[in-house]
Amino acid sequence: MKIKNWLIISYLIVMLLPIVAIYLLYINLSDYDSQQDLKEYLEFQELVSSLEKELQDTSLYEIQPEENYQHLRNLTRNNLKIDLYRYDGITLFSSMDTPGSSSYFQVNKEKLFQNLNEYQKNPRTYTTKKLVFNEENQLVGLYEITMGRNAWVETTSKRTVLMLSILVAFFIILYAILIWSLNRKLNRPLHQLQEHMKAFAEGKDSEQELVQSKDEIGVLISHFEDMKAQIKETREALTEQQQEKEYMVASLSHDLKTPLTVIRTYTEALENHQLSEEERREYQTILNDKLDHMKQMIDDLSVFTALQSSENMLEKVKVNGNEFFEMLFSGYEEPCARKGIELSTELYVRNSYHLDPKQMIRLIDNLMDNSIRYTPNNHSIWLSGISSKSPLPHWVFSEFQKELDEWRKDGTVILIQNEGEGIKESNLEKVFQPFYQNDASRGKGATSGLGLSIAKIIIEKHDGKMNIWSTENKGTLIACWLKERG
Repeated sequence: MKIKNWLIISYLIVMLLPIVAIYLLYINLSDYDSQQDLKEYLEFQELVSSLEKELQDTSLYEIQPEENYQHLRNLTRNNLKIDLYRYDGITLFSSMDTPGSSSYFQVNKEKLFQNLNEYQKNPRTYTTKKLVFNEENQLVGLYEITMGRNAWVETTSKRTVLMLSILVAFFIILYAILIWSLNRKLNRPLHQLQEHMKAFAEGKDSEQELVQSKDEIGVLISHFEDMKAQIKETREALTEQQQEKEYMVASLSHDLKTPLTVIRTYTEALENHQLSEEERREYQTILNDKLDHMKQMIDDLSVFTALQSSENMLEKVKVNGNEFFEMLFSGYEEPCARKGIELSTELYVRNSYHLDPKQMIRLIDNLMDNSIRYTPNNHSIWLSGISSKSPLPHWVFSEFQKELDEWRKDGTVILIQNEGEGIKESNLEKVFQPFYQNDASRGKGATSGLGLSIAKIIIEKHDGKMNIWSTENKGTLIACWLKERG
């Protein structure tokens, strides 16, 4: 539930429940009061009826000795009071007076004669007043009967205390639940989030897991987790890039030492005037080769850095499939022929593709250069472009066919397979790393070690993928997958 809705509901509960509780308390007390009132009213009526015969005696309403009222005193009890008044308001008898302390005093007649013949209910008493007439129908006096509501007062007091206790307990429980809910809904998640943010800022991982919810705090926690994951990913990427840069600098420094040493040695040798003209030409050729190799290394490094940049975008255009791949696969017969390598090409592609021609040429150049370099003399290289609708060529090594057929689904693959020593399985994941060279090539100035890395970046920027399979003492297959568009 959203915090906004939860707070509104909580506010309504806190506001309305006490009112409901108080109303229920009032209803309960009122209901009891009504029931008790009816019971006491009937009891008072019965009492008045039983006393009327005694109190209608006209002889009682004359001034006389107190002993004559003893029978009336015997009729009263703790919660019953009888008062007799003469017609002129003189108090003749009151059961509440102590025997022997009676005194005749006159009360206000106007007040005395109010509410005659009515049953008056007060919070603590029931009262009624009635006139007494003689045989000549002359007023001789009046009597007043008062009954105390002792049971009602006592029970009501107890019930009130009980209800107030229940009400207080209700408020305590209500606000305890509210505080617990606030802590669970707001305080605890916010405190946990604060602890996680503090730990993350200090580079630590908090042991306590964040509680996920569907409210605003849950959304905030979700955004924090996403942000944390992105920052971690960025940190790891930066660390990886830093390590890669350090490795690149170390590798480049190492690989430049050999040609620089050769250049320095042959440059110093050229200063020897005793060299023949043929030796000078040979030394200059070697110097030019080493300078070309160094230039190639710098060019590859420049291309690799440019392709890694997110700002570097491919210039894709729509090309005719058959024409483009025929052009892409041409020009490798001569370098293969120099080593006696038999080159076989095969083409079964779609009508059109969306590619960057310049980068695709660089891709094939790097892969073919790598294959020619590691193919022994008088062996074979196979080069092909195969769409998803066409079967794999028969020359694909049987060890790779099943996995390659599954891997190439829904795309066109460029396959370059060569015979040779192959690559150890432990080194297969390393071949696409920048400056990686096997032990046989490192230090001999054969390559910059960036060719396969550049090729992999190019194919990935075309939303494709690259993989390599190799069997020792048999050969290697490199596959580039390109998405086919409708």
